[in-house]
Amino acid sequence: MATALDARKVISGTFGQLYDENGEWLSNVTGVDASIEIGLEEIKLAGTRWLGNKTTTLKGSGTINSYMVTSEFVEKMLQVTDDRSSPYTTELVVKLDDPESFGAYRVRLKNVTFDKIPIVNYEVGAIVEQELTFVFSGSDVLDKIRPI
Repeated sequence: MATALDARKVISGTFGQLYDENGEWLSNVTGVDASIEIGLEEIKLAGTRWLGNKTTTLKGSGTINSYMVTSEFVEKMLQVTDDRSSPYTTELVVKLDDPESFGAYRVRLKNVTFDKIPIVNYEVGAIVEQELTFVFSGSDVLDKIRPI
């Protein structure tokens, strides 16, 4: 017989953190979303009406939502506007570490490149927030969540 879910073990995003390639906590970040899109090719199979699927490509993309505190990331991204510079590429580590859950969950995103540069966006009387969109190729799960 299955046991009921212990609601205390559900991970809260309140304890989410984002770290840059130097291990520095980006404390102004309010949300991170990263996912991998799987490209599939349909394969016709003999003797059946069913189509099979063959994985052919992977594409990682994501978004960082944050309060605007410094222009550091924008300045790094702007290096691509110099015709002789390559895009800013980095690694990011996302960590969820709710003290009531089964443990920390950390994921490293590799070869992160930002695909849109937010130059300026504000509204009078409102806190300035920014959305940074990116693509990545490669990821690792550094810490896994396991029941005790």
